[in-house]
Amino acid sequence: MSRVMPRSCTRPAAFAEEDAAAPLRRSVVRSVRFEETDPMGLVWHGRYPGYFEDARIMLGNSLGIGYLDFYAAGFVLPVTHMSIDYRRPLRYGDTFVIGAALHYTQAARLQIGYELTLAGEIVCTGRTIQHFTTKEGALCPARPAMYDAFCARWLHGEFTPELPPFKRFSTETPSP
Repeated sequence: MSRVMPRSCTRPAAFAEEDAAAPLRRSVVRSVRFEETDPMGLVWHGRYPGYFEDARIMLGNSLGIGYLDFYAAGFVLPVTHMSIDYRRPLRYGDTFVIGAALHYTQAARLQIGYELTLAGEIVCTGRTIQHFTTKEGALCPARPAMYDAFCARWLHGEFTPELPPFKRFSTETPSP
């Protein structure tokens, strides 16, 4: 028996929808810590999802749709799809920017794209999809009311599409 996937499910990397709002972007500046590297001084490939998480948390909290906001409303958002494209490794001491972009969709999920840059050069890109579930783990077939309200405000242009990077997790010594 063959099954035809809906158009919105066939190309998760594209994240494009007709009449979609502009993506909402936020970024975090971070430095590579020693414990994140292998013996050659390169960031271990399994650390990159954690970098995505840093930006995803900043994105959600800055928009009022952080994990705790969803949890308080009775929902959790497990990652159901992740892809990562590595272009070049980060090294111990590198200070880089992690950008996250929430892409609009009418589906009951969050679609976020990521870009890690070092001195303006893209070193890694990625994508995640998170579906809404109840705290008990039941999949939600529709967006929660609180996220519907957020999306209505987004479509009406109430959010700034991009803010300057937020400095966090830096290894720099603070000035006195």
